[in-house]
Amino acid sequence: MPFRALTGHRPLLELLARATSRQTLPPSLLFSGPDGVGKRSTAIALAQALNCEHPAAFGEGTDACGACRSCTRIARGVHADVLVLEPGDSGAIKLDQVREAIERTAYRPFEGKRRLVAIDDADALNVEAQNALLKTLEEPPPASVFVLITDRPDMLLPTVRSRCQRLRFGPLAAADVAAVLIGEHGMASAEAHAAAAAAGGSIGRAIAGAAEDAMAARDAAARLLQAAGGTRDPRRRLDGAKALVGTGSDRDDLSRRLLALSSMLRDLGLLAAQADERGLANTDLAPALRTLLRAYDGERALRAFAVVDRGLAALDRNGSPKIVADWVALNL
Repeated sequence: MPFRALTGHRPLLELLARATSRQTLPPSLLFSGPDGVGKRSTAIALAQALNCEHPAAFGEGTDACGACRSCTRIARGVHADVLVLEPGDSGAIKLDQVREAIERTAYRPFEGKRRLVAIDDADALNVEAQNALLKTLEEPPPASVFVLITDRPDMLLPTVRSRCQRLRFGPLAAADVAAVLIGEHGMASAEAHAAAAAAGGSIGRAIAGAAEDAMAARDAAARLLQAAGGTRDPRRRLDGAKALVGTGSDRDDLSRRLLALSSMLRDLGLLAAQADERGLANTDLAPALRTLLRAYDGERALRAFAVVDRGLAALDRNGSPKIVADWVALNL
């Protein structure tokens, strides 16, 4: 998948494209950021840009065509000069895997222009494997690029991190996540937006999570906001708390619903501040959120956000789901 087809991270992608075009790409890179936001896809796109037979323009740099023999082989994972290391059954990336990759980089590329070694979940490298990488990261062979990919960079040795140019990937906008779920995974619009709002900017988490659970959580959060926003009567607010706990007292269910509540309160704060609505996590609920804004001005939305945060903390400390839900409903 070429740079232009990736979702989000435009400044980073343009930076890589320029460096590829000008042949100033650092030979050792560290892609860090949340899980599921496209770090591995970017590494594959970089491999395509380095080896494409018919390069295309992207910003001020070079992109892959995505259709030539080299691009298609890289996309299928069968290109001889693109190596991807990842944890084995033990959950670790071991010394033997790293040594084999280093040995292959000692030779000229077999079928492409540049060799790229991507180490996915690089935090799974054991200490011996990391130490084996040090000299190669410091002085990589001239035709090779190493890309370490991780959402936990602090798990890498400082000596490894210091030898890599670090690119930080942030969470994706909820609207971008929803667009991918709809366009590439065939998810219905309402389900996609609910899953995206609960995914914290990660396509991977949105795909892995149950869309039905996300929709139920968001619906429960909306009902509680409506109930609490329209009355100060404690009994009616406690009735609204039942939307959070449902018929049971499942801790994970309540956590999902509190996170959905937190997401909606954040959106209310954005609307109150008259910020760009493209930053909303729940873009499809914008009309309903504007209605709720009558009860939740900026100051109240901020206080309510802090209440939900304390509720999540209490839940993490093994607080009773029912007591937590009641407390949140009474203090919104």
